Amino acid sequence: MDSAIPPVGPDPASARHWIGNVMGGAVDGASEEVQSLWSGYGRIERFTVTLPNGTSRSVILKAVVPPRGPVDHPRGFGTNLSHQRKLKSYEIEHTFYRDFSEQLNGFEIARVPQLLGQAQSEVGSLLLLEDLDAAGLDGRRQHLDPAEVARCLGWLAEFHGRFMGTVPTGLWARGTYWHLATRPDEWEAIDNESVRCAAHAIDAQLSAAQYATLVHGDAKLANFCFGADRVAAVDFQYVGGGVGVQDVAYFLGSCLDDAALEERAEGYLDQYFETLLLALERFHPDMDGGAIEKEWRALWPTSWADFHRFLLGWSPGHWKLSRYSETMLEVALGSL
Repeated sequence: MDSAIPPVGPDPASARHWIGNVMGGAVDGASEEVQSLWSGYGRIERFTVTLPNGTSRSVILKAVVPPRGPVDHPRGFGTNLSHQRKLKSYEIEHTFYRDFSEQLNGFEIARVPQLLGQAQSEVGSLLLLEDLDAAGLDGRRQHLDPAEVARCLGWLAEFHGRFMGTVPTGLWARGTYWHLATRPDEWEAIDNESVRCAAHAIDAQLSAAQYATLVHGDAKLANFCFGADRVAAVDFQYVGGGVGVQDVAYFLGSCLDDAALEERAEGYLDQYFETLLLALERFHPDMDGGAIEKEWRALWPTSWADFHRFLLGWSPGHWKLSRYSETMLEVALGSL
């Protein structure tokens, strides 16, 4: 699906021409902007293509065009290290779609957009994907009911189960966008001395896990797309090796307030493991699901503490620094 493209830039003509070539049709009318990428690194747009048989199909283009000048980072971390991390994240997303996404059983188990085409040039990259809205997954949520939370946890469990034991070749060796080794500036900004001193020990506990899978790495509510009875996920810039409860902790922290976390987090964790064990029976019947659950449950507080550490440096007043997260941090620190 790789193909040469003319330089990608502000002029969308080259992208439109490339889409037409990939789809074997003609791009109709103007594109619809879906959103801009973080810190001005490009755009996501919807295009309609008329195919040779006369039918129309909408597609999604993720066009990465890194800024040439200084980066306007909302938290003040617009360093060259941050810039290089973002560039690598887009390369990794291309790798995931090209080399891993087709393993998700025809896109119905842990549903992701189908890859239609991808290309790179010296000034940017293009990723052409199925339009999930057209596939009936057009729902976006700011709040979830318990059934919707369960669907997202089911997606994560299926994803983790399918990729259990997978070597993250071409992906982040350690997934999650807050991974300590990629965030030295945020680590140095932590005011809490005990957390700053414990950060590497927390990271070491996660990296020493016997059982690893691929983690989504940015499994927040905004990256899930909802249909009538199913859910899909997008944005695989920080997919890589890790333990599944890292995704689960981050996801629950993105969609539950403090009271809901204290009341329901443990129950949702139980739901996740129920589905994970079923997924392991289907994909890896030779693996010891009980041993995986035991190890990952023990790393539940550590997973919360790891993200809590990141937030303390990146945005110390962030609403996700909840009482529940603080409690998990204290449990993790006590286990070191």
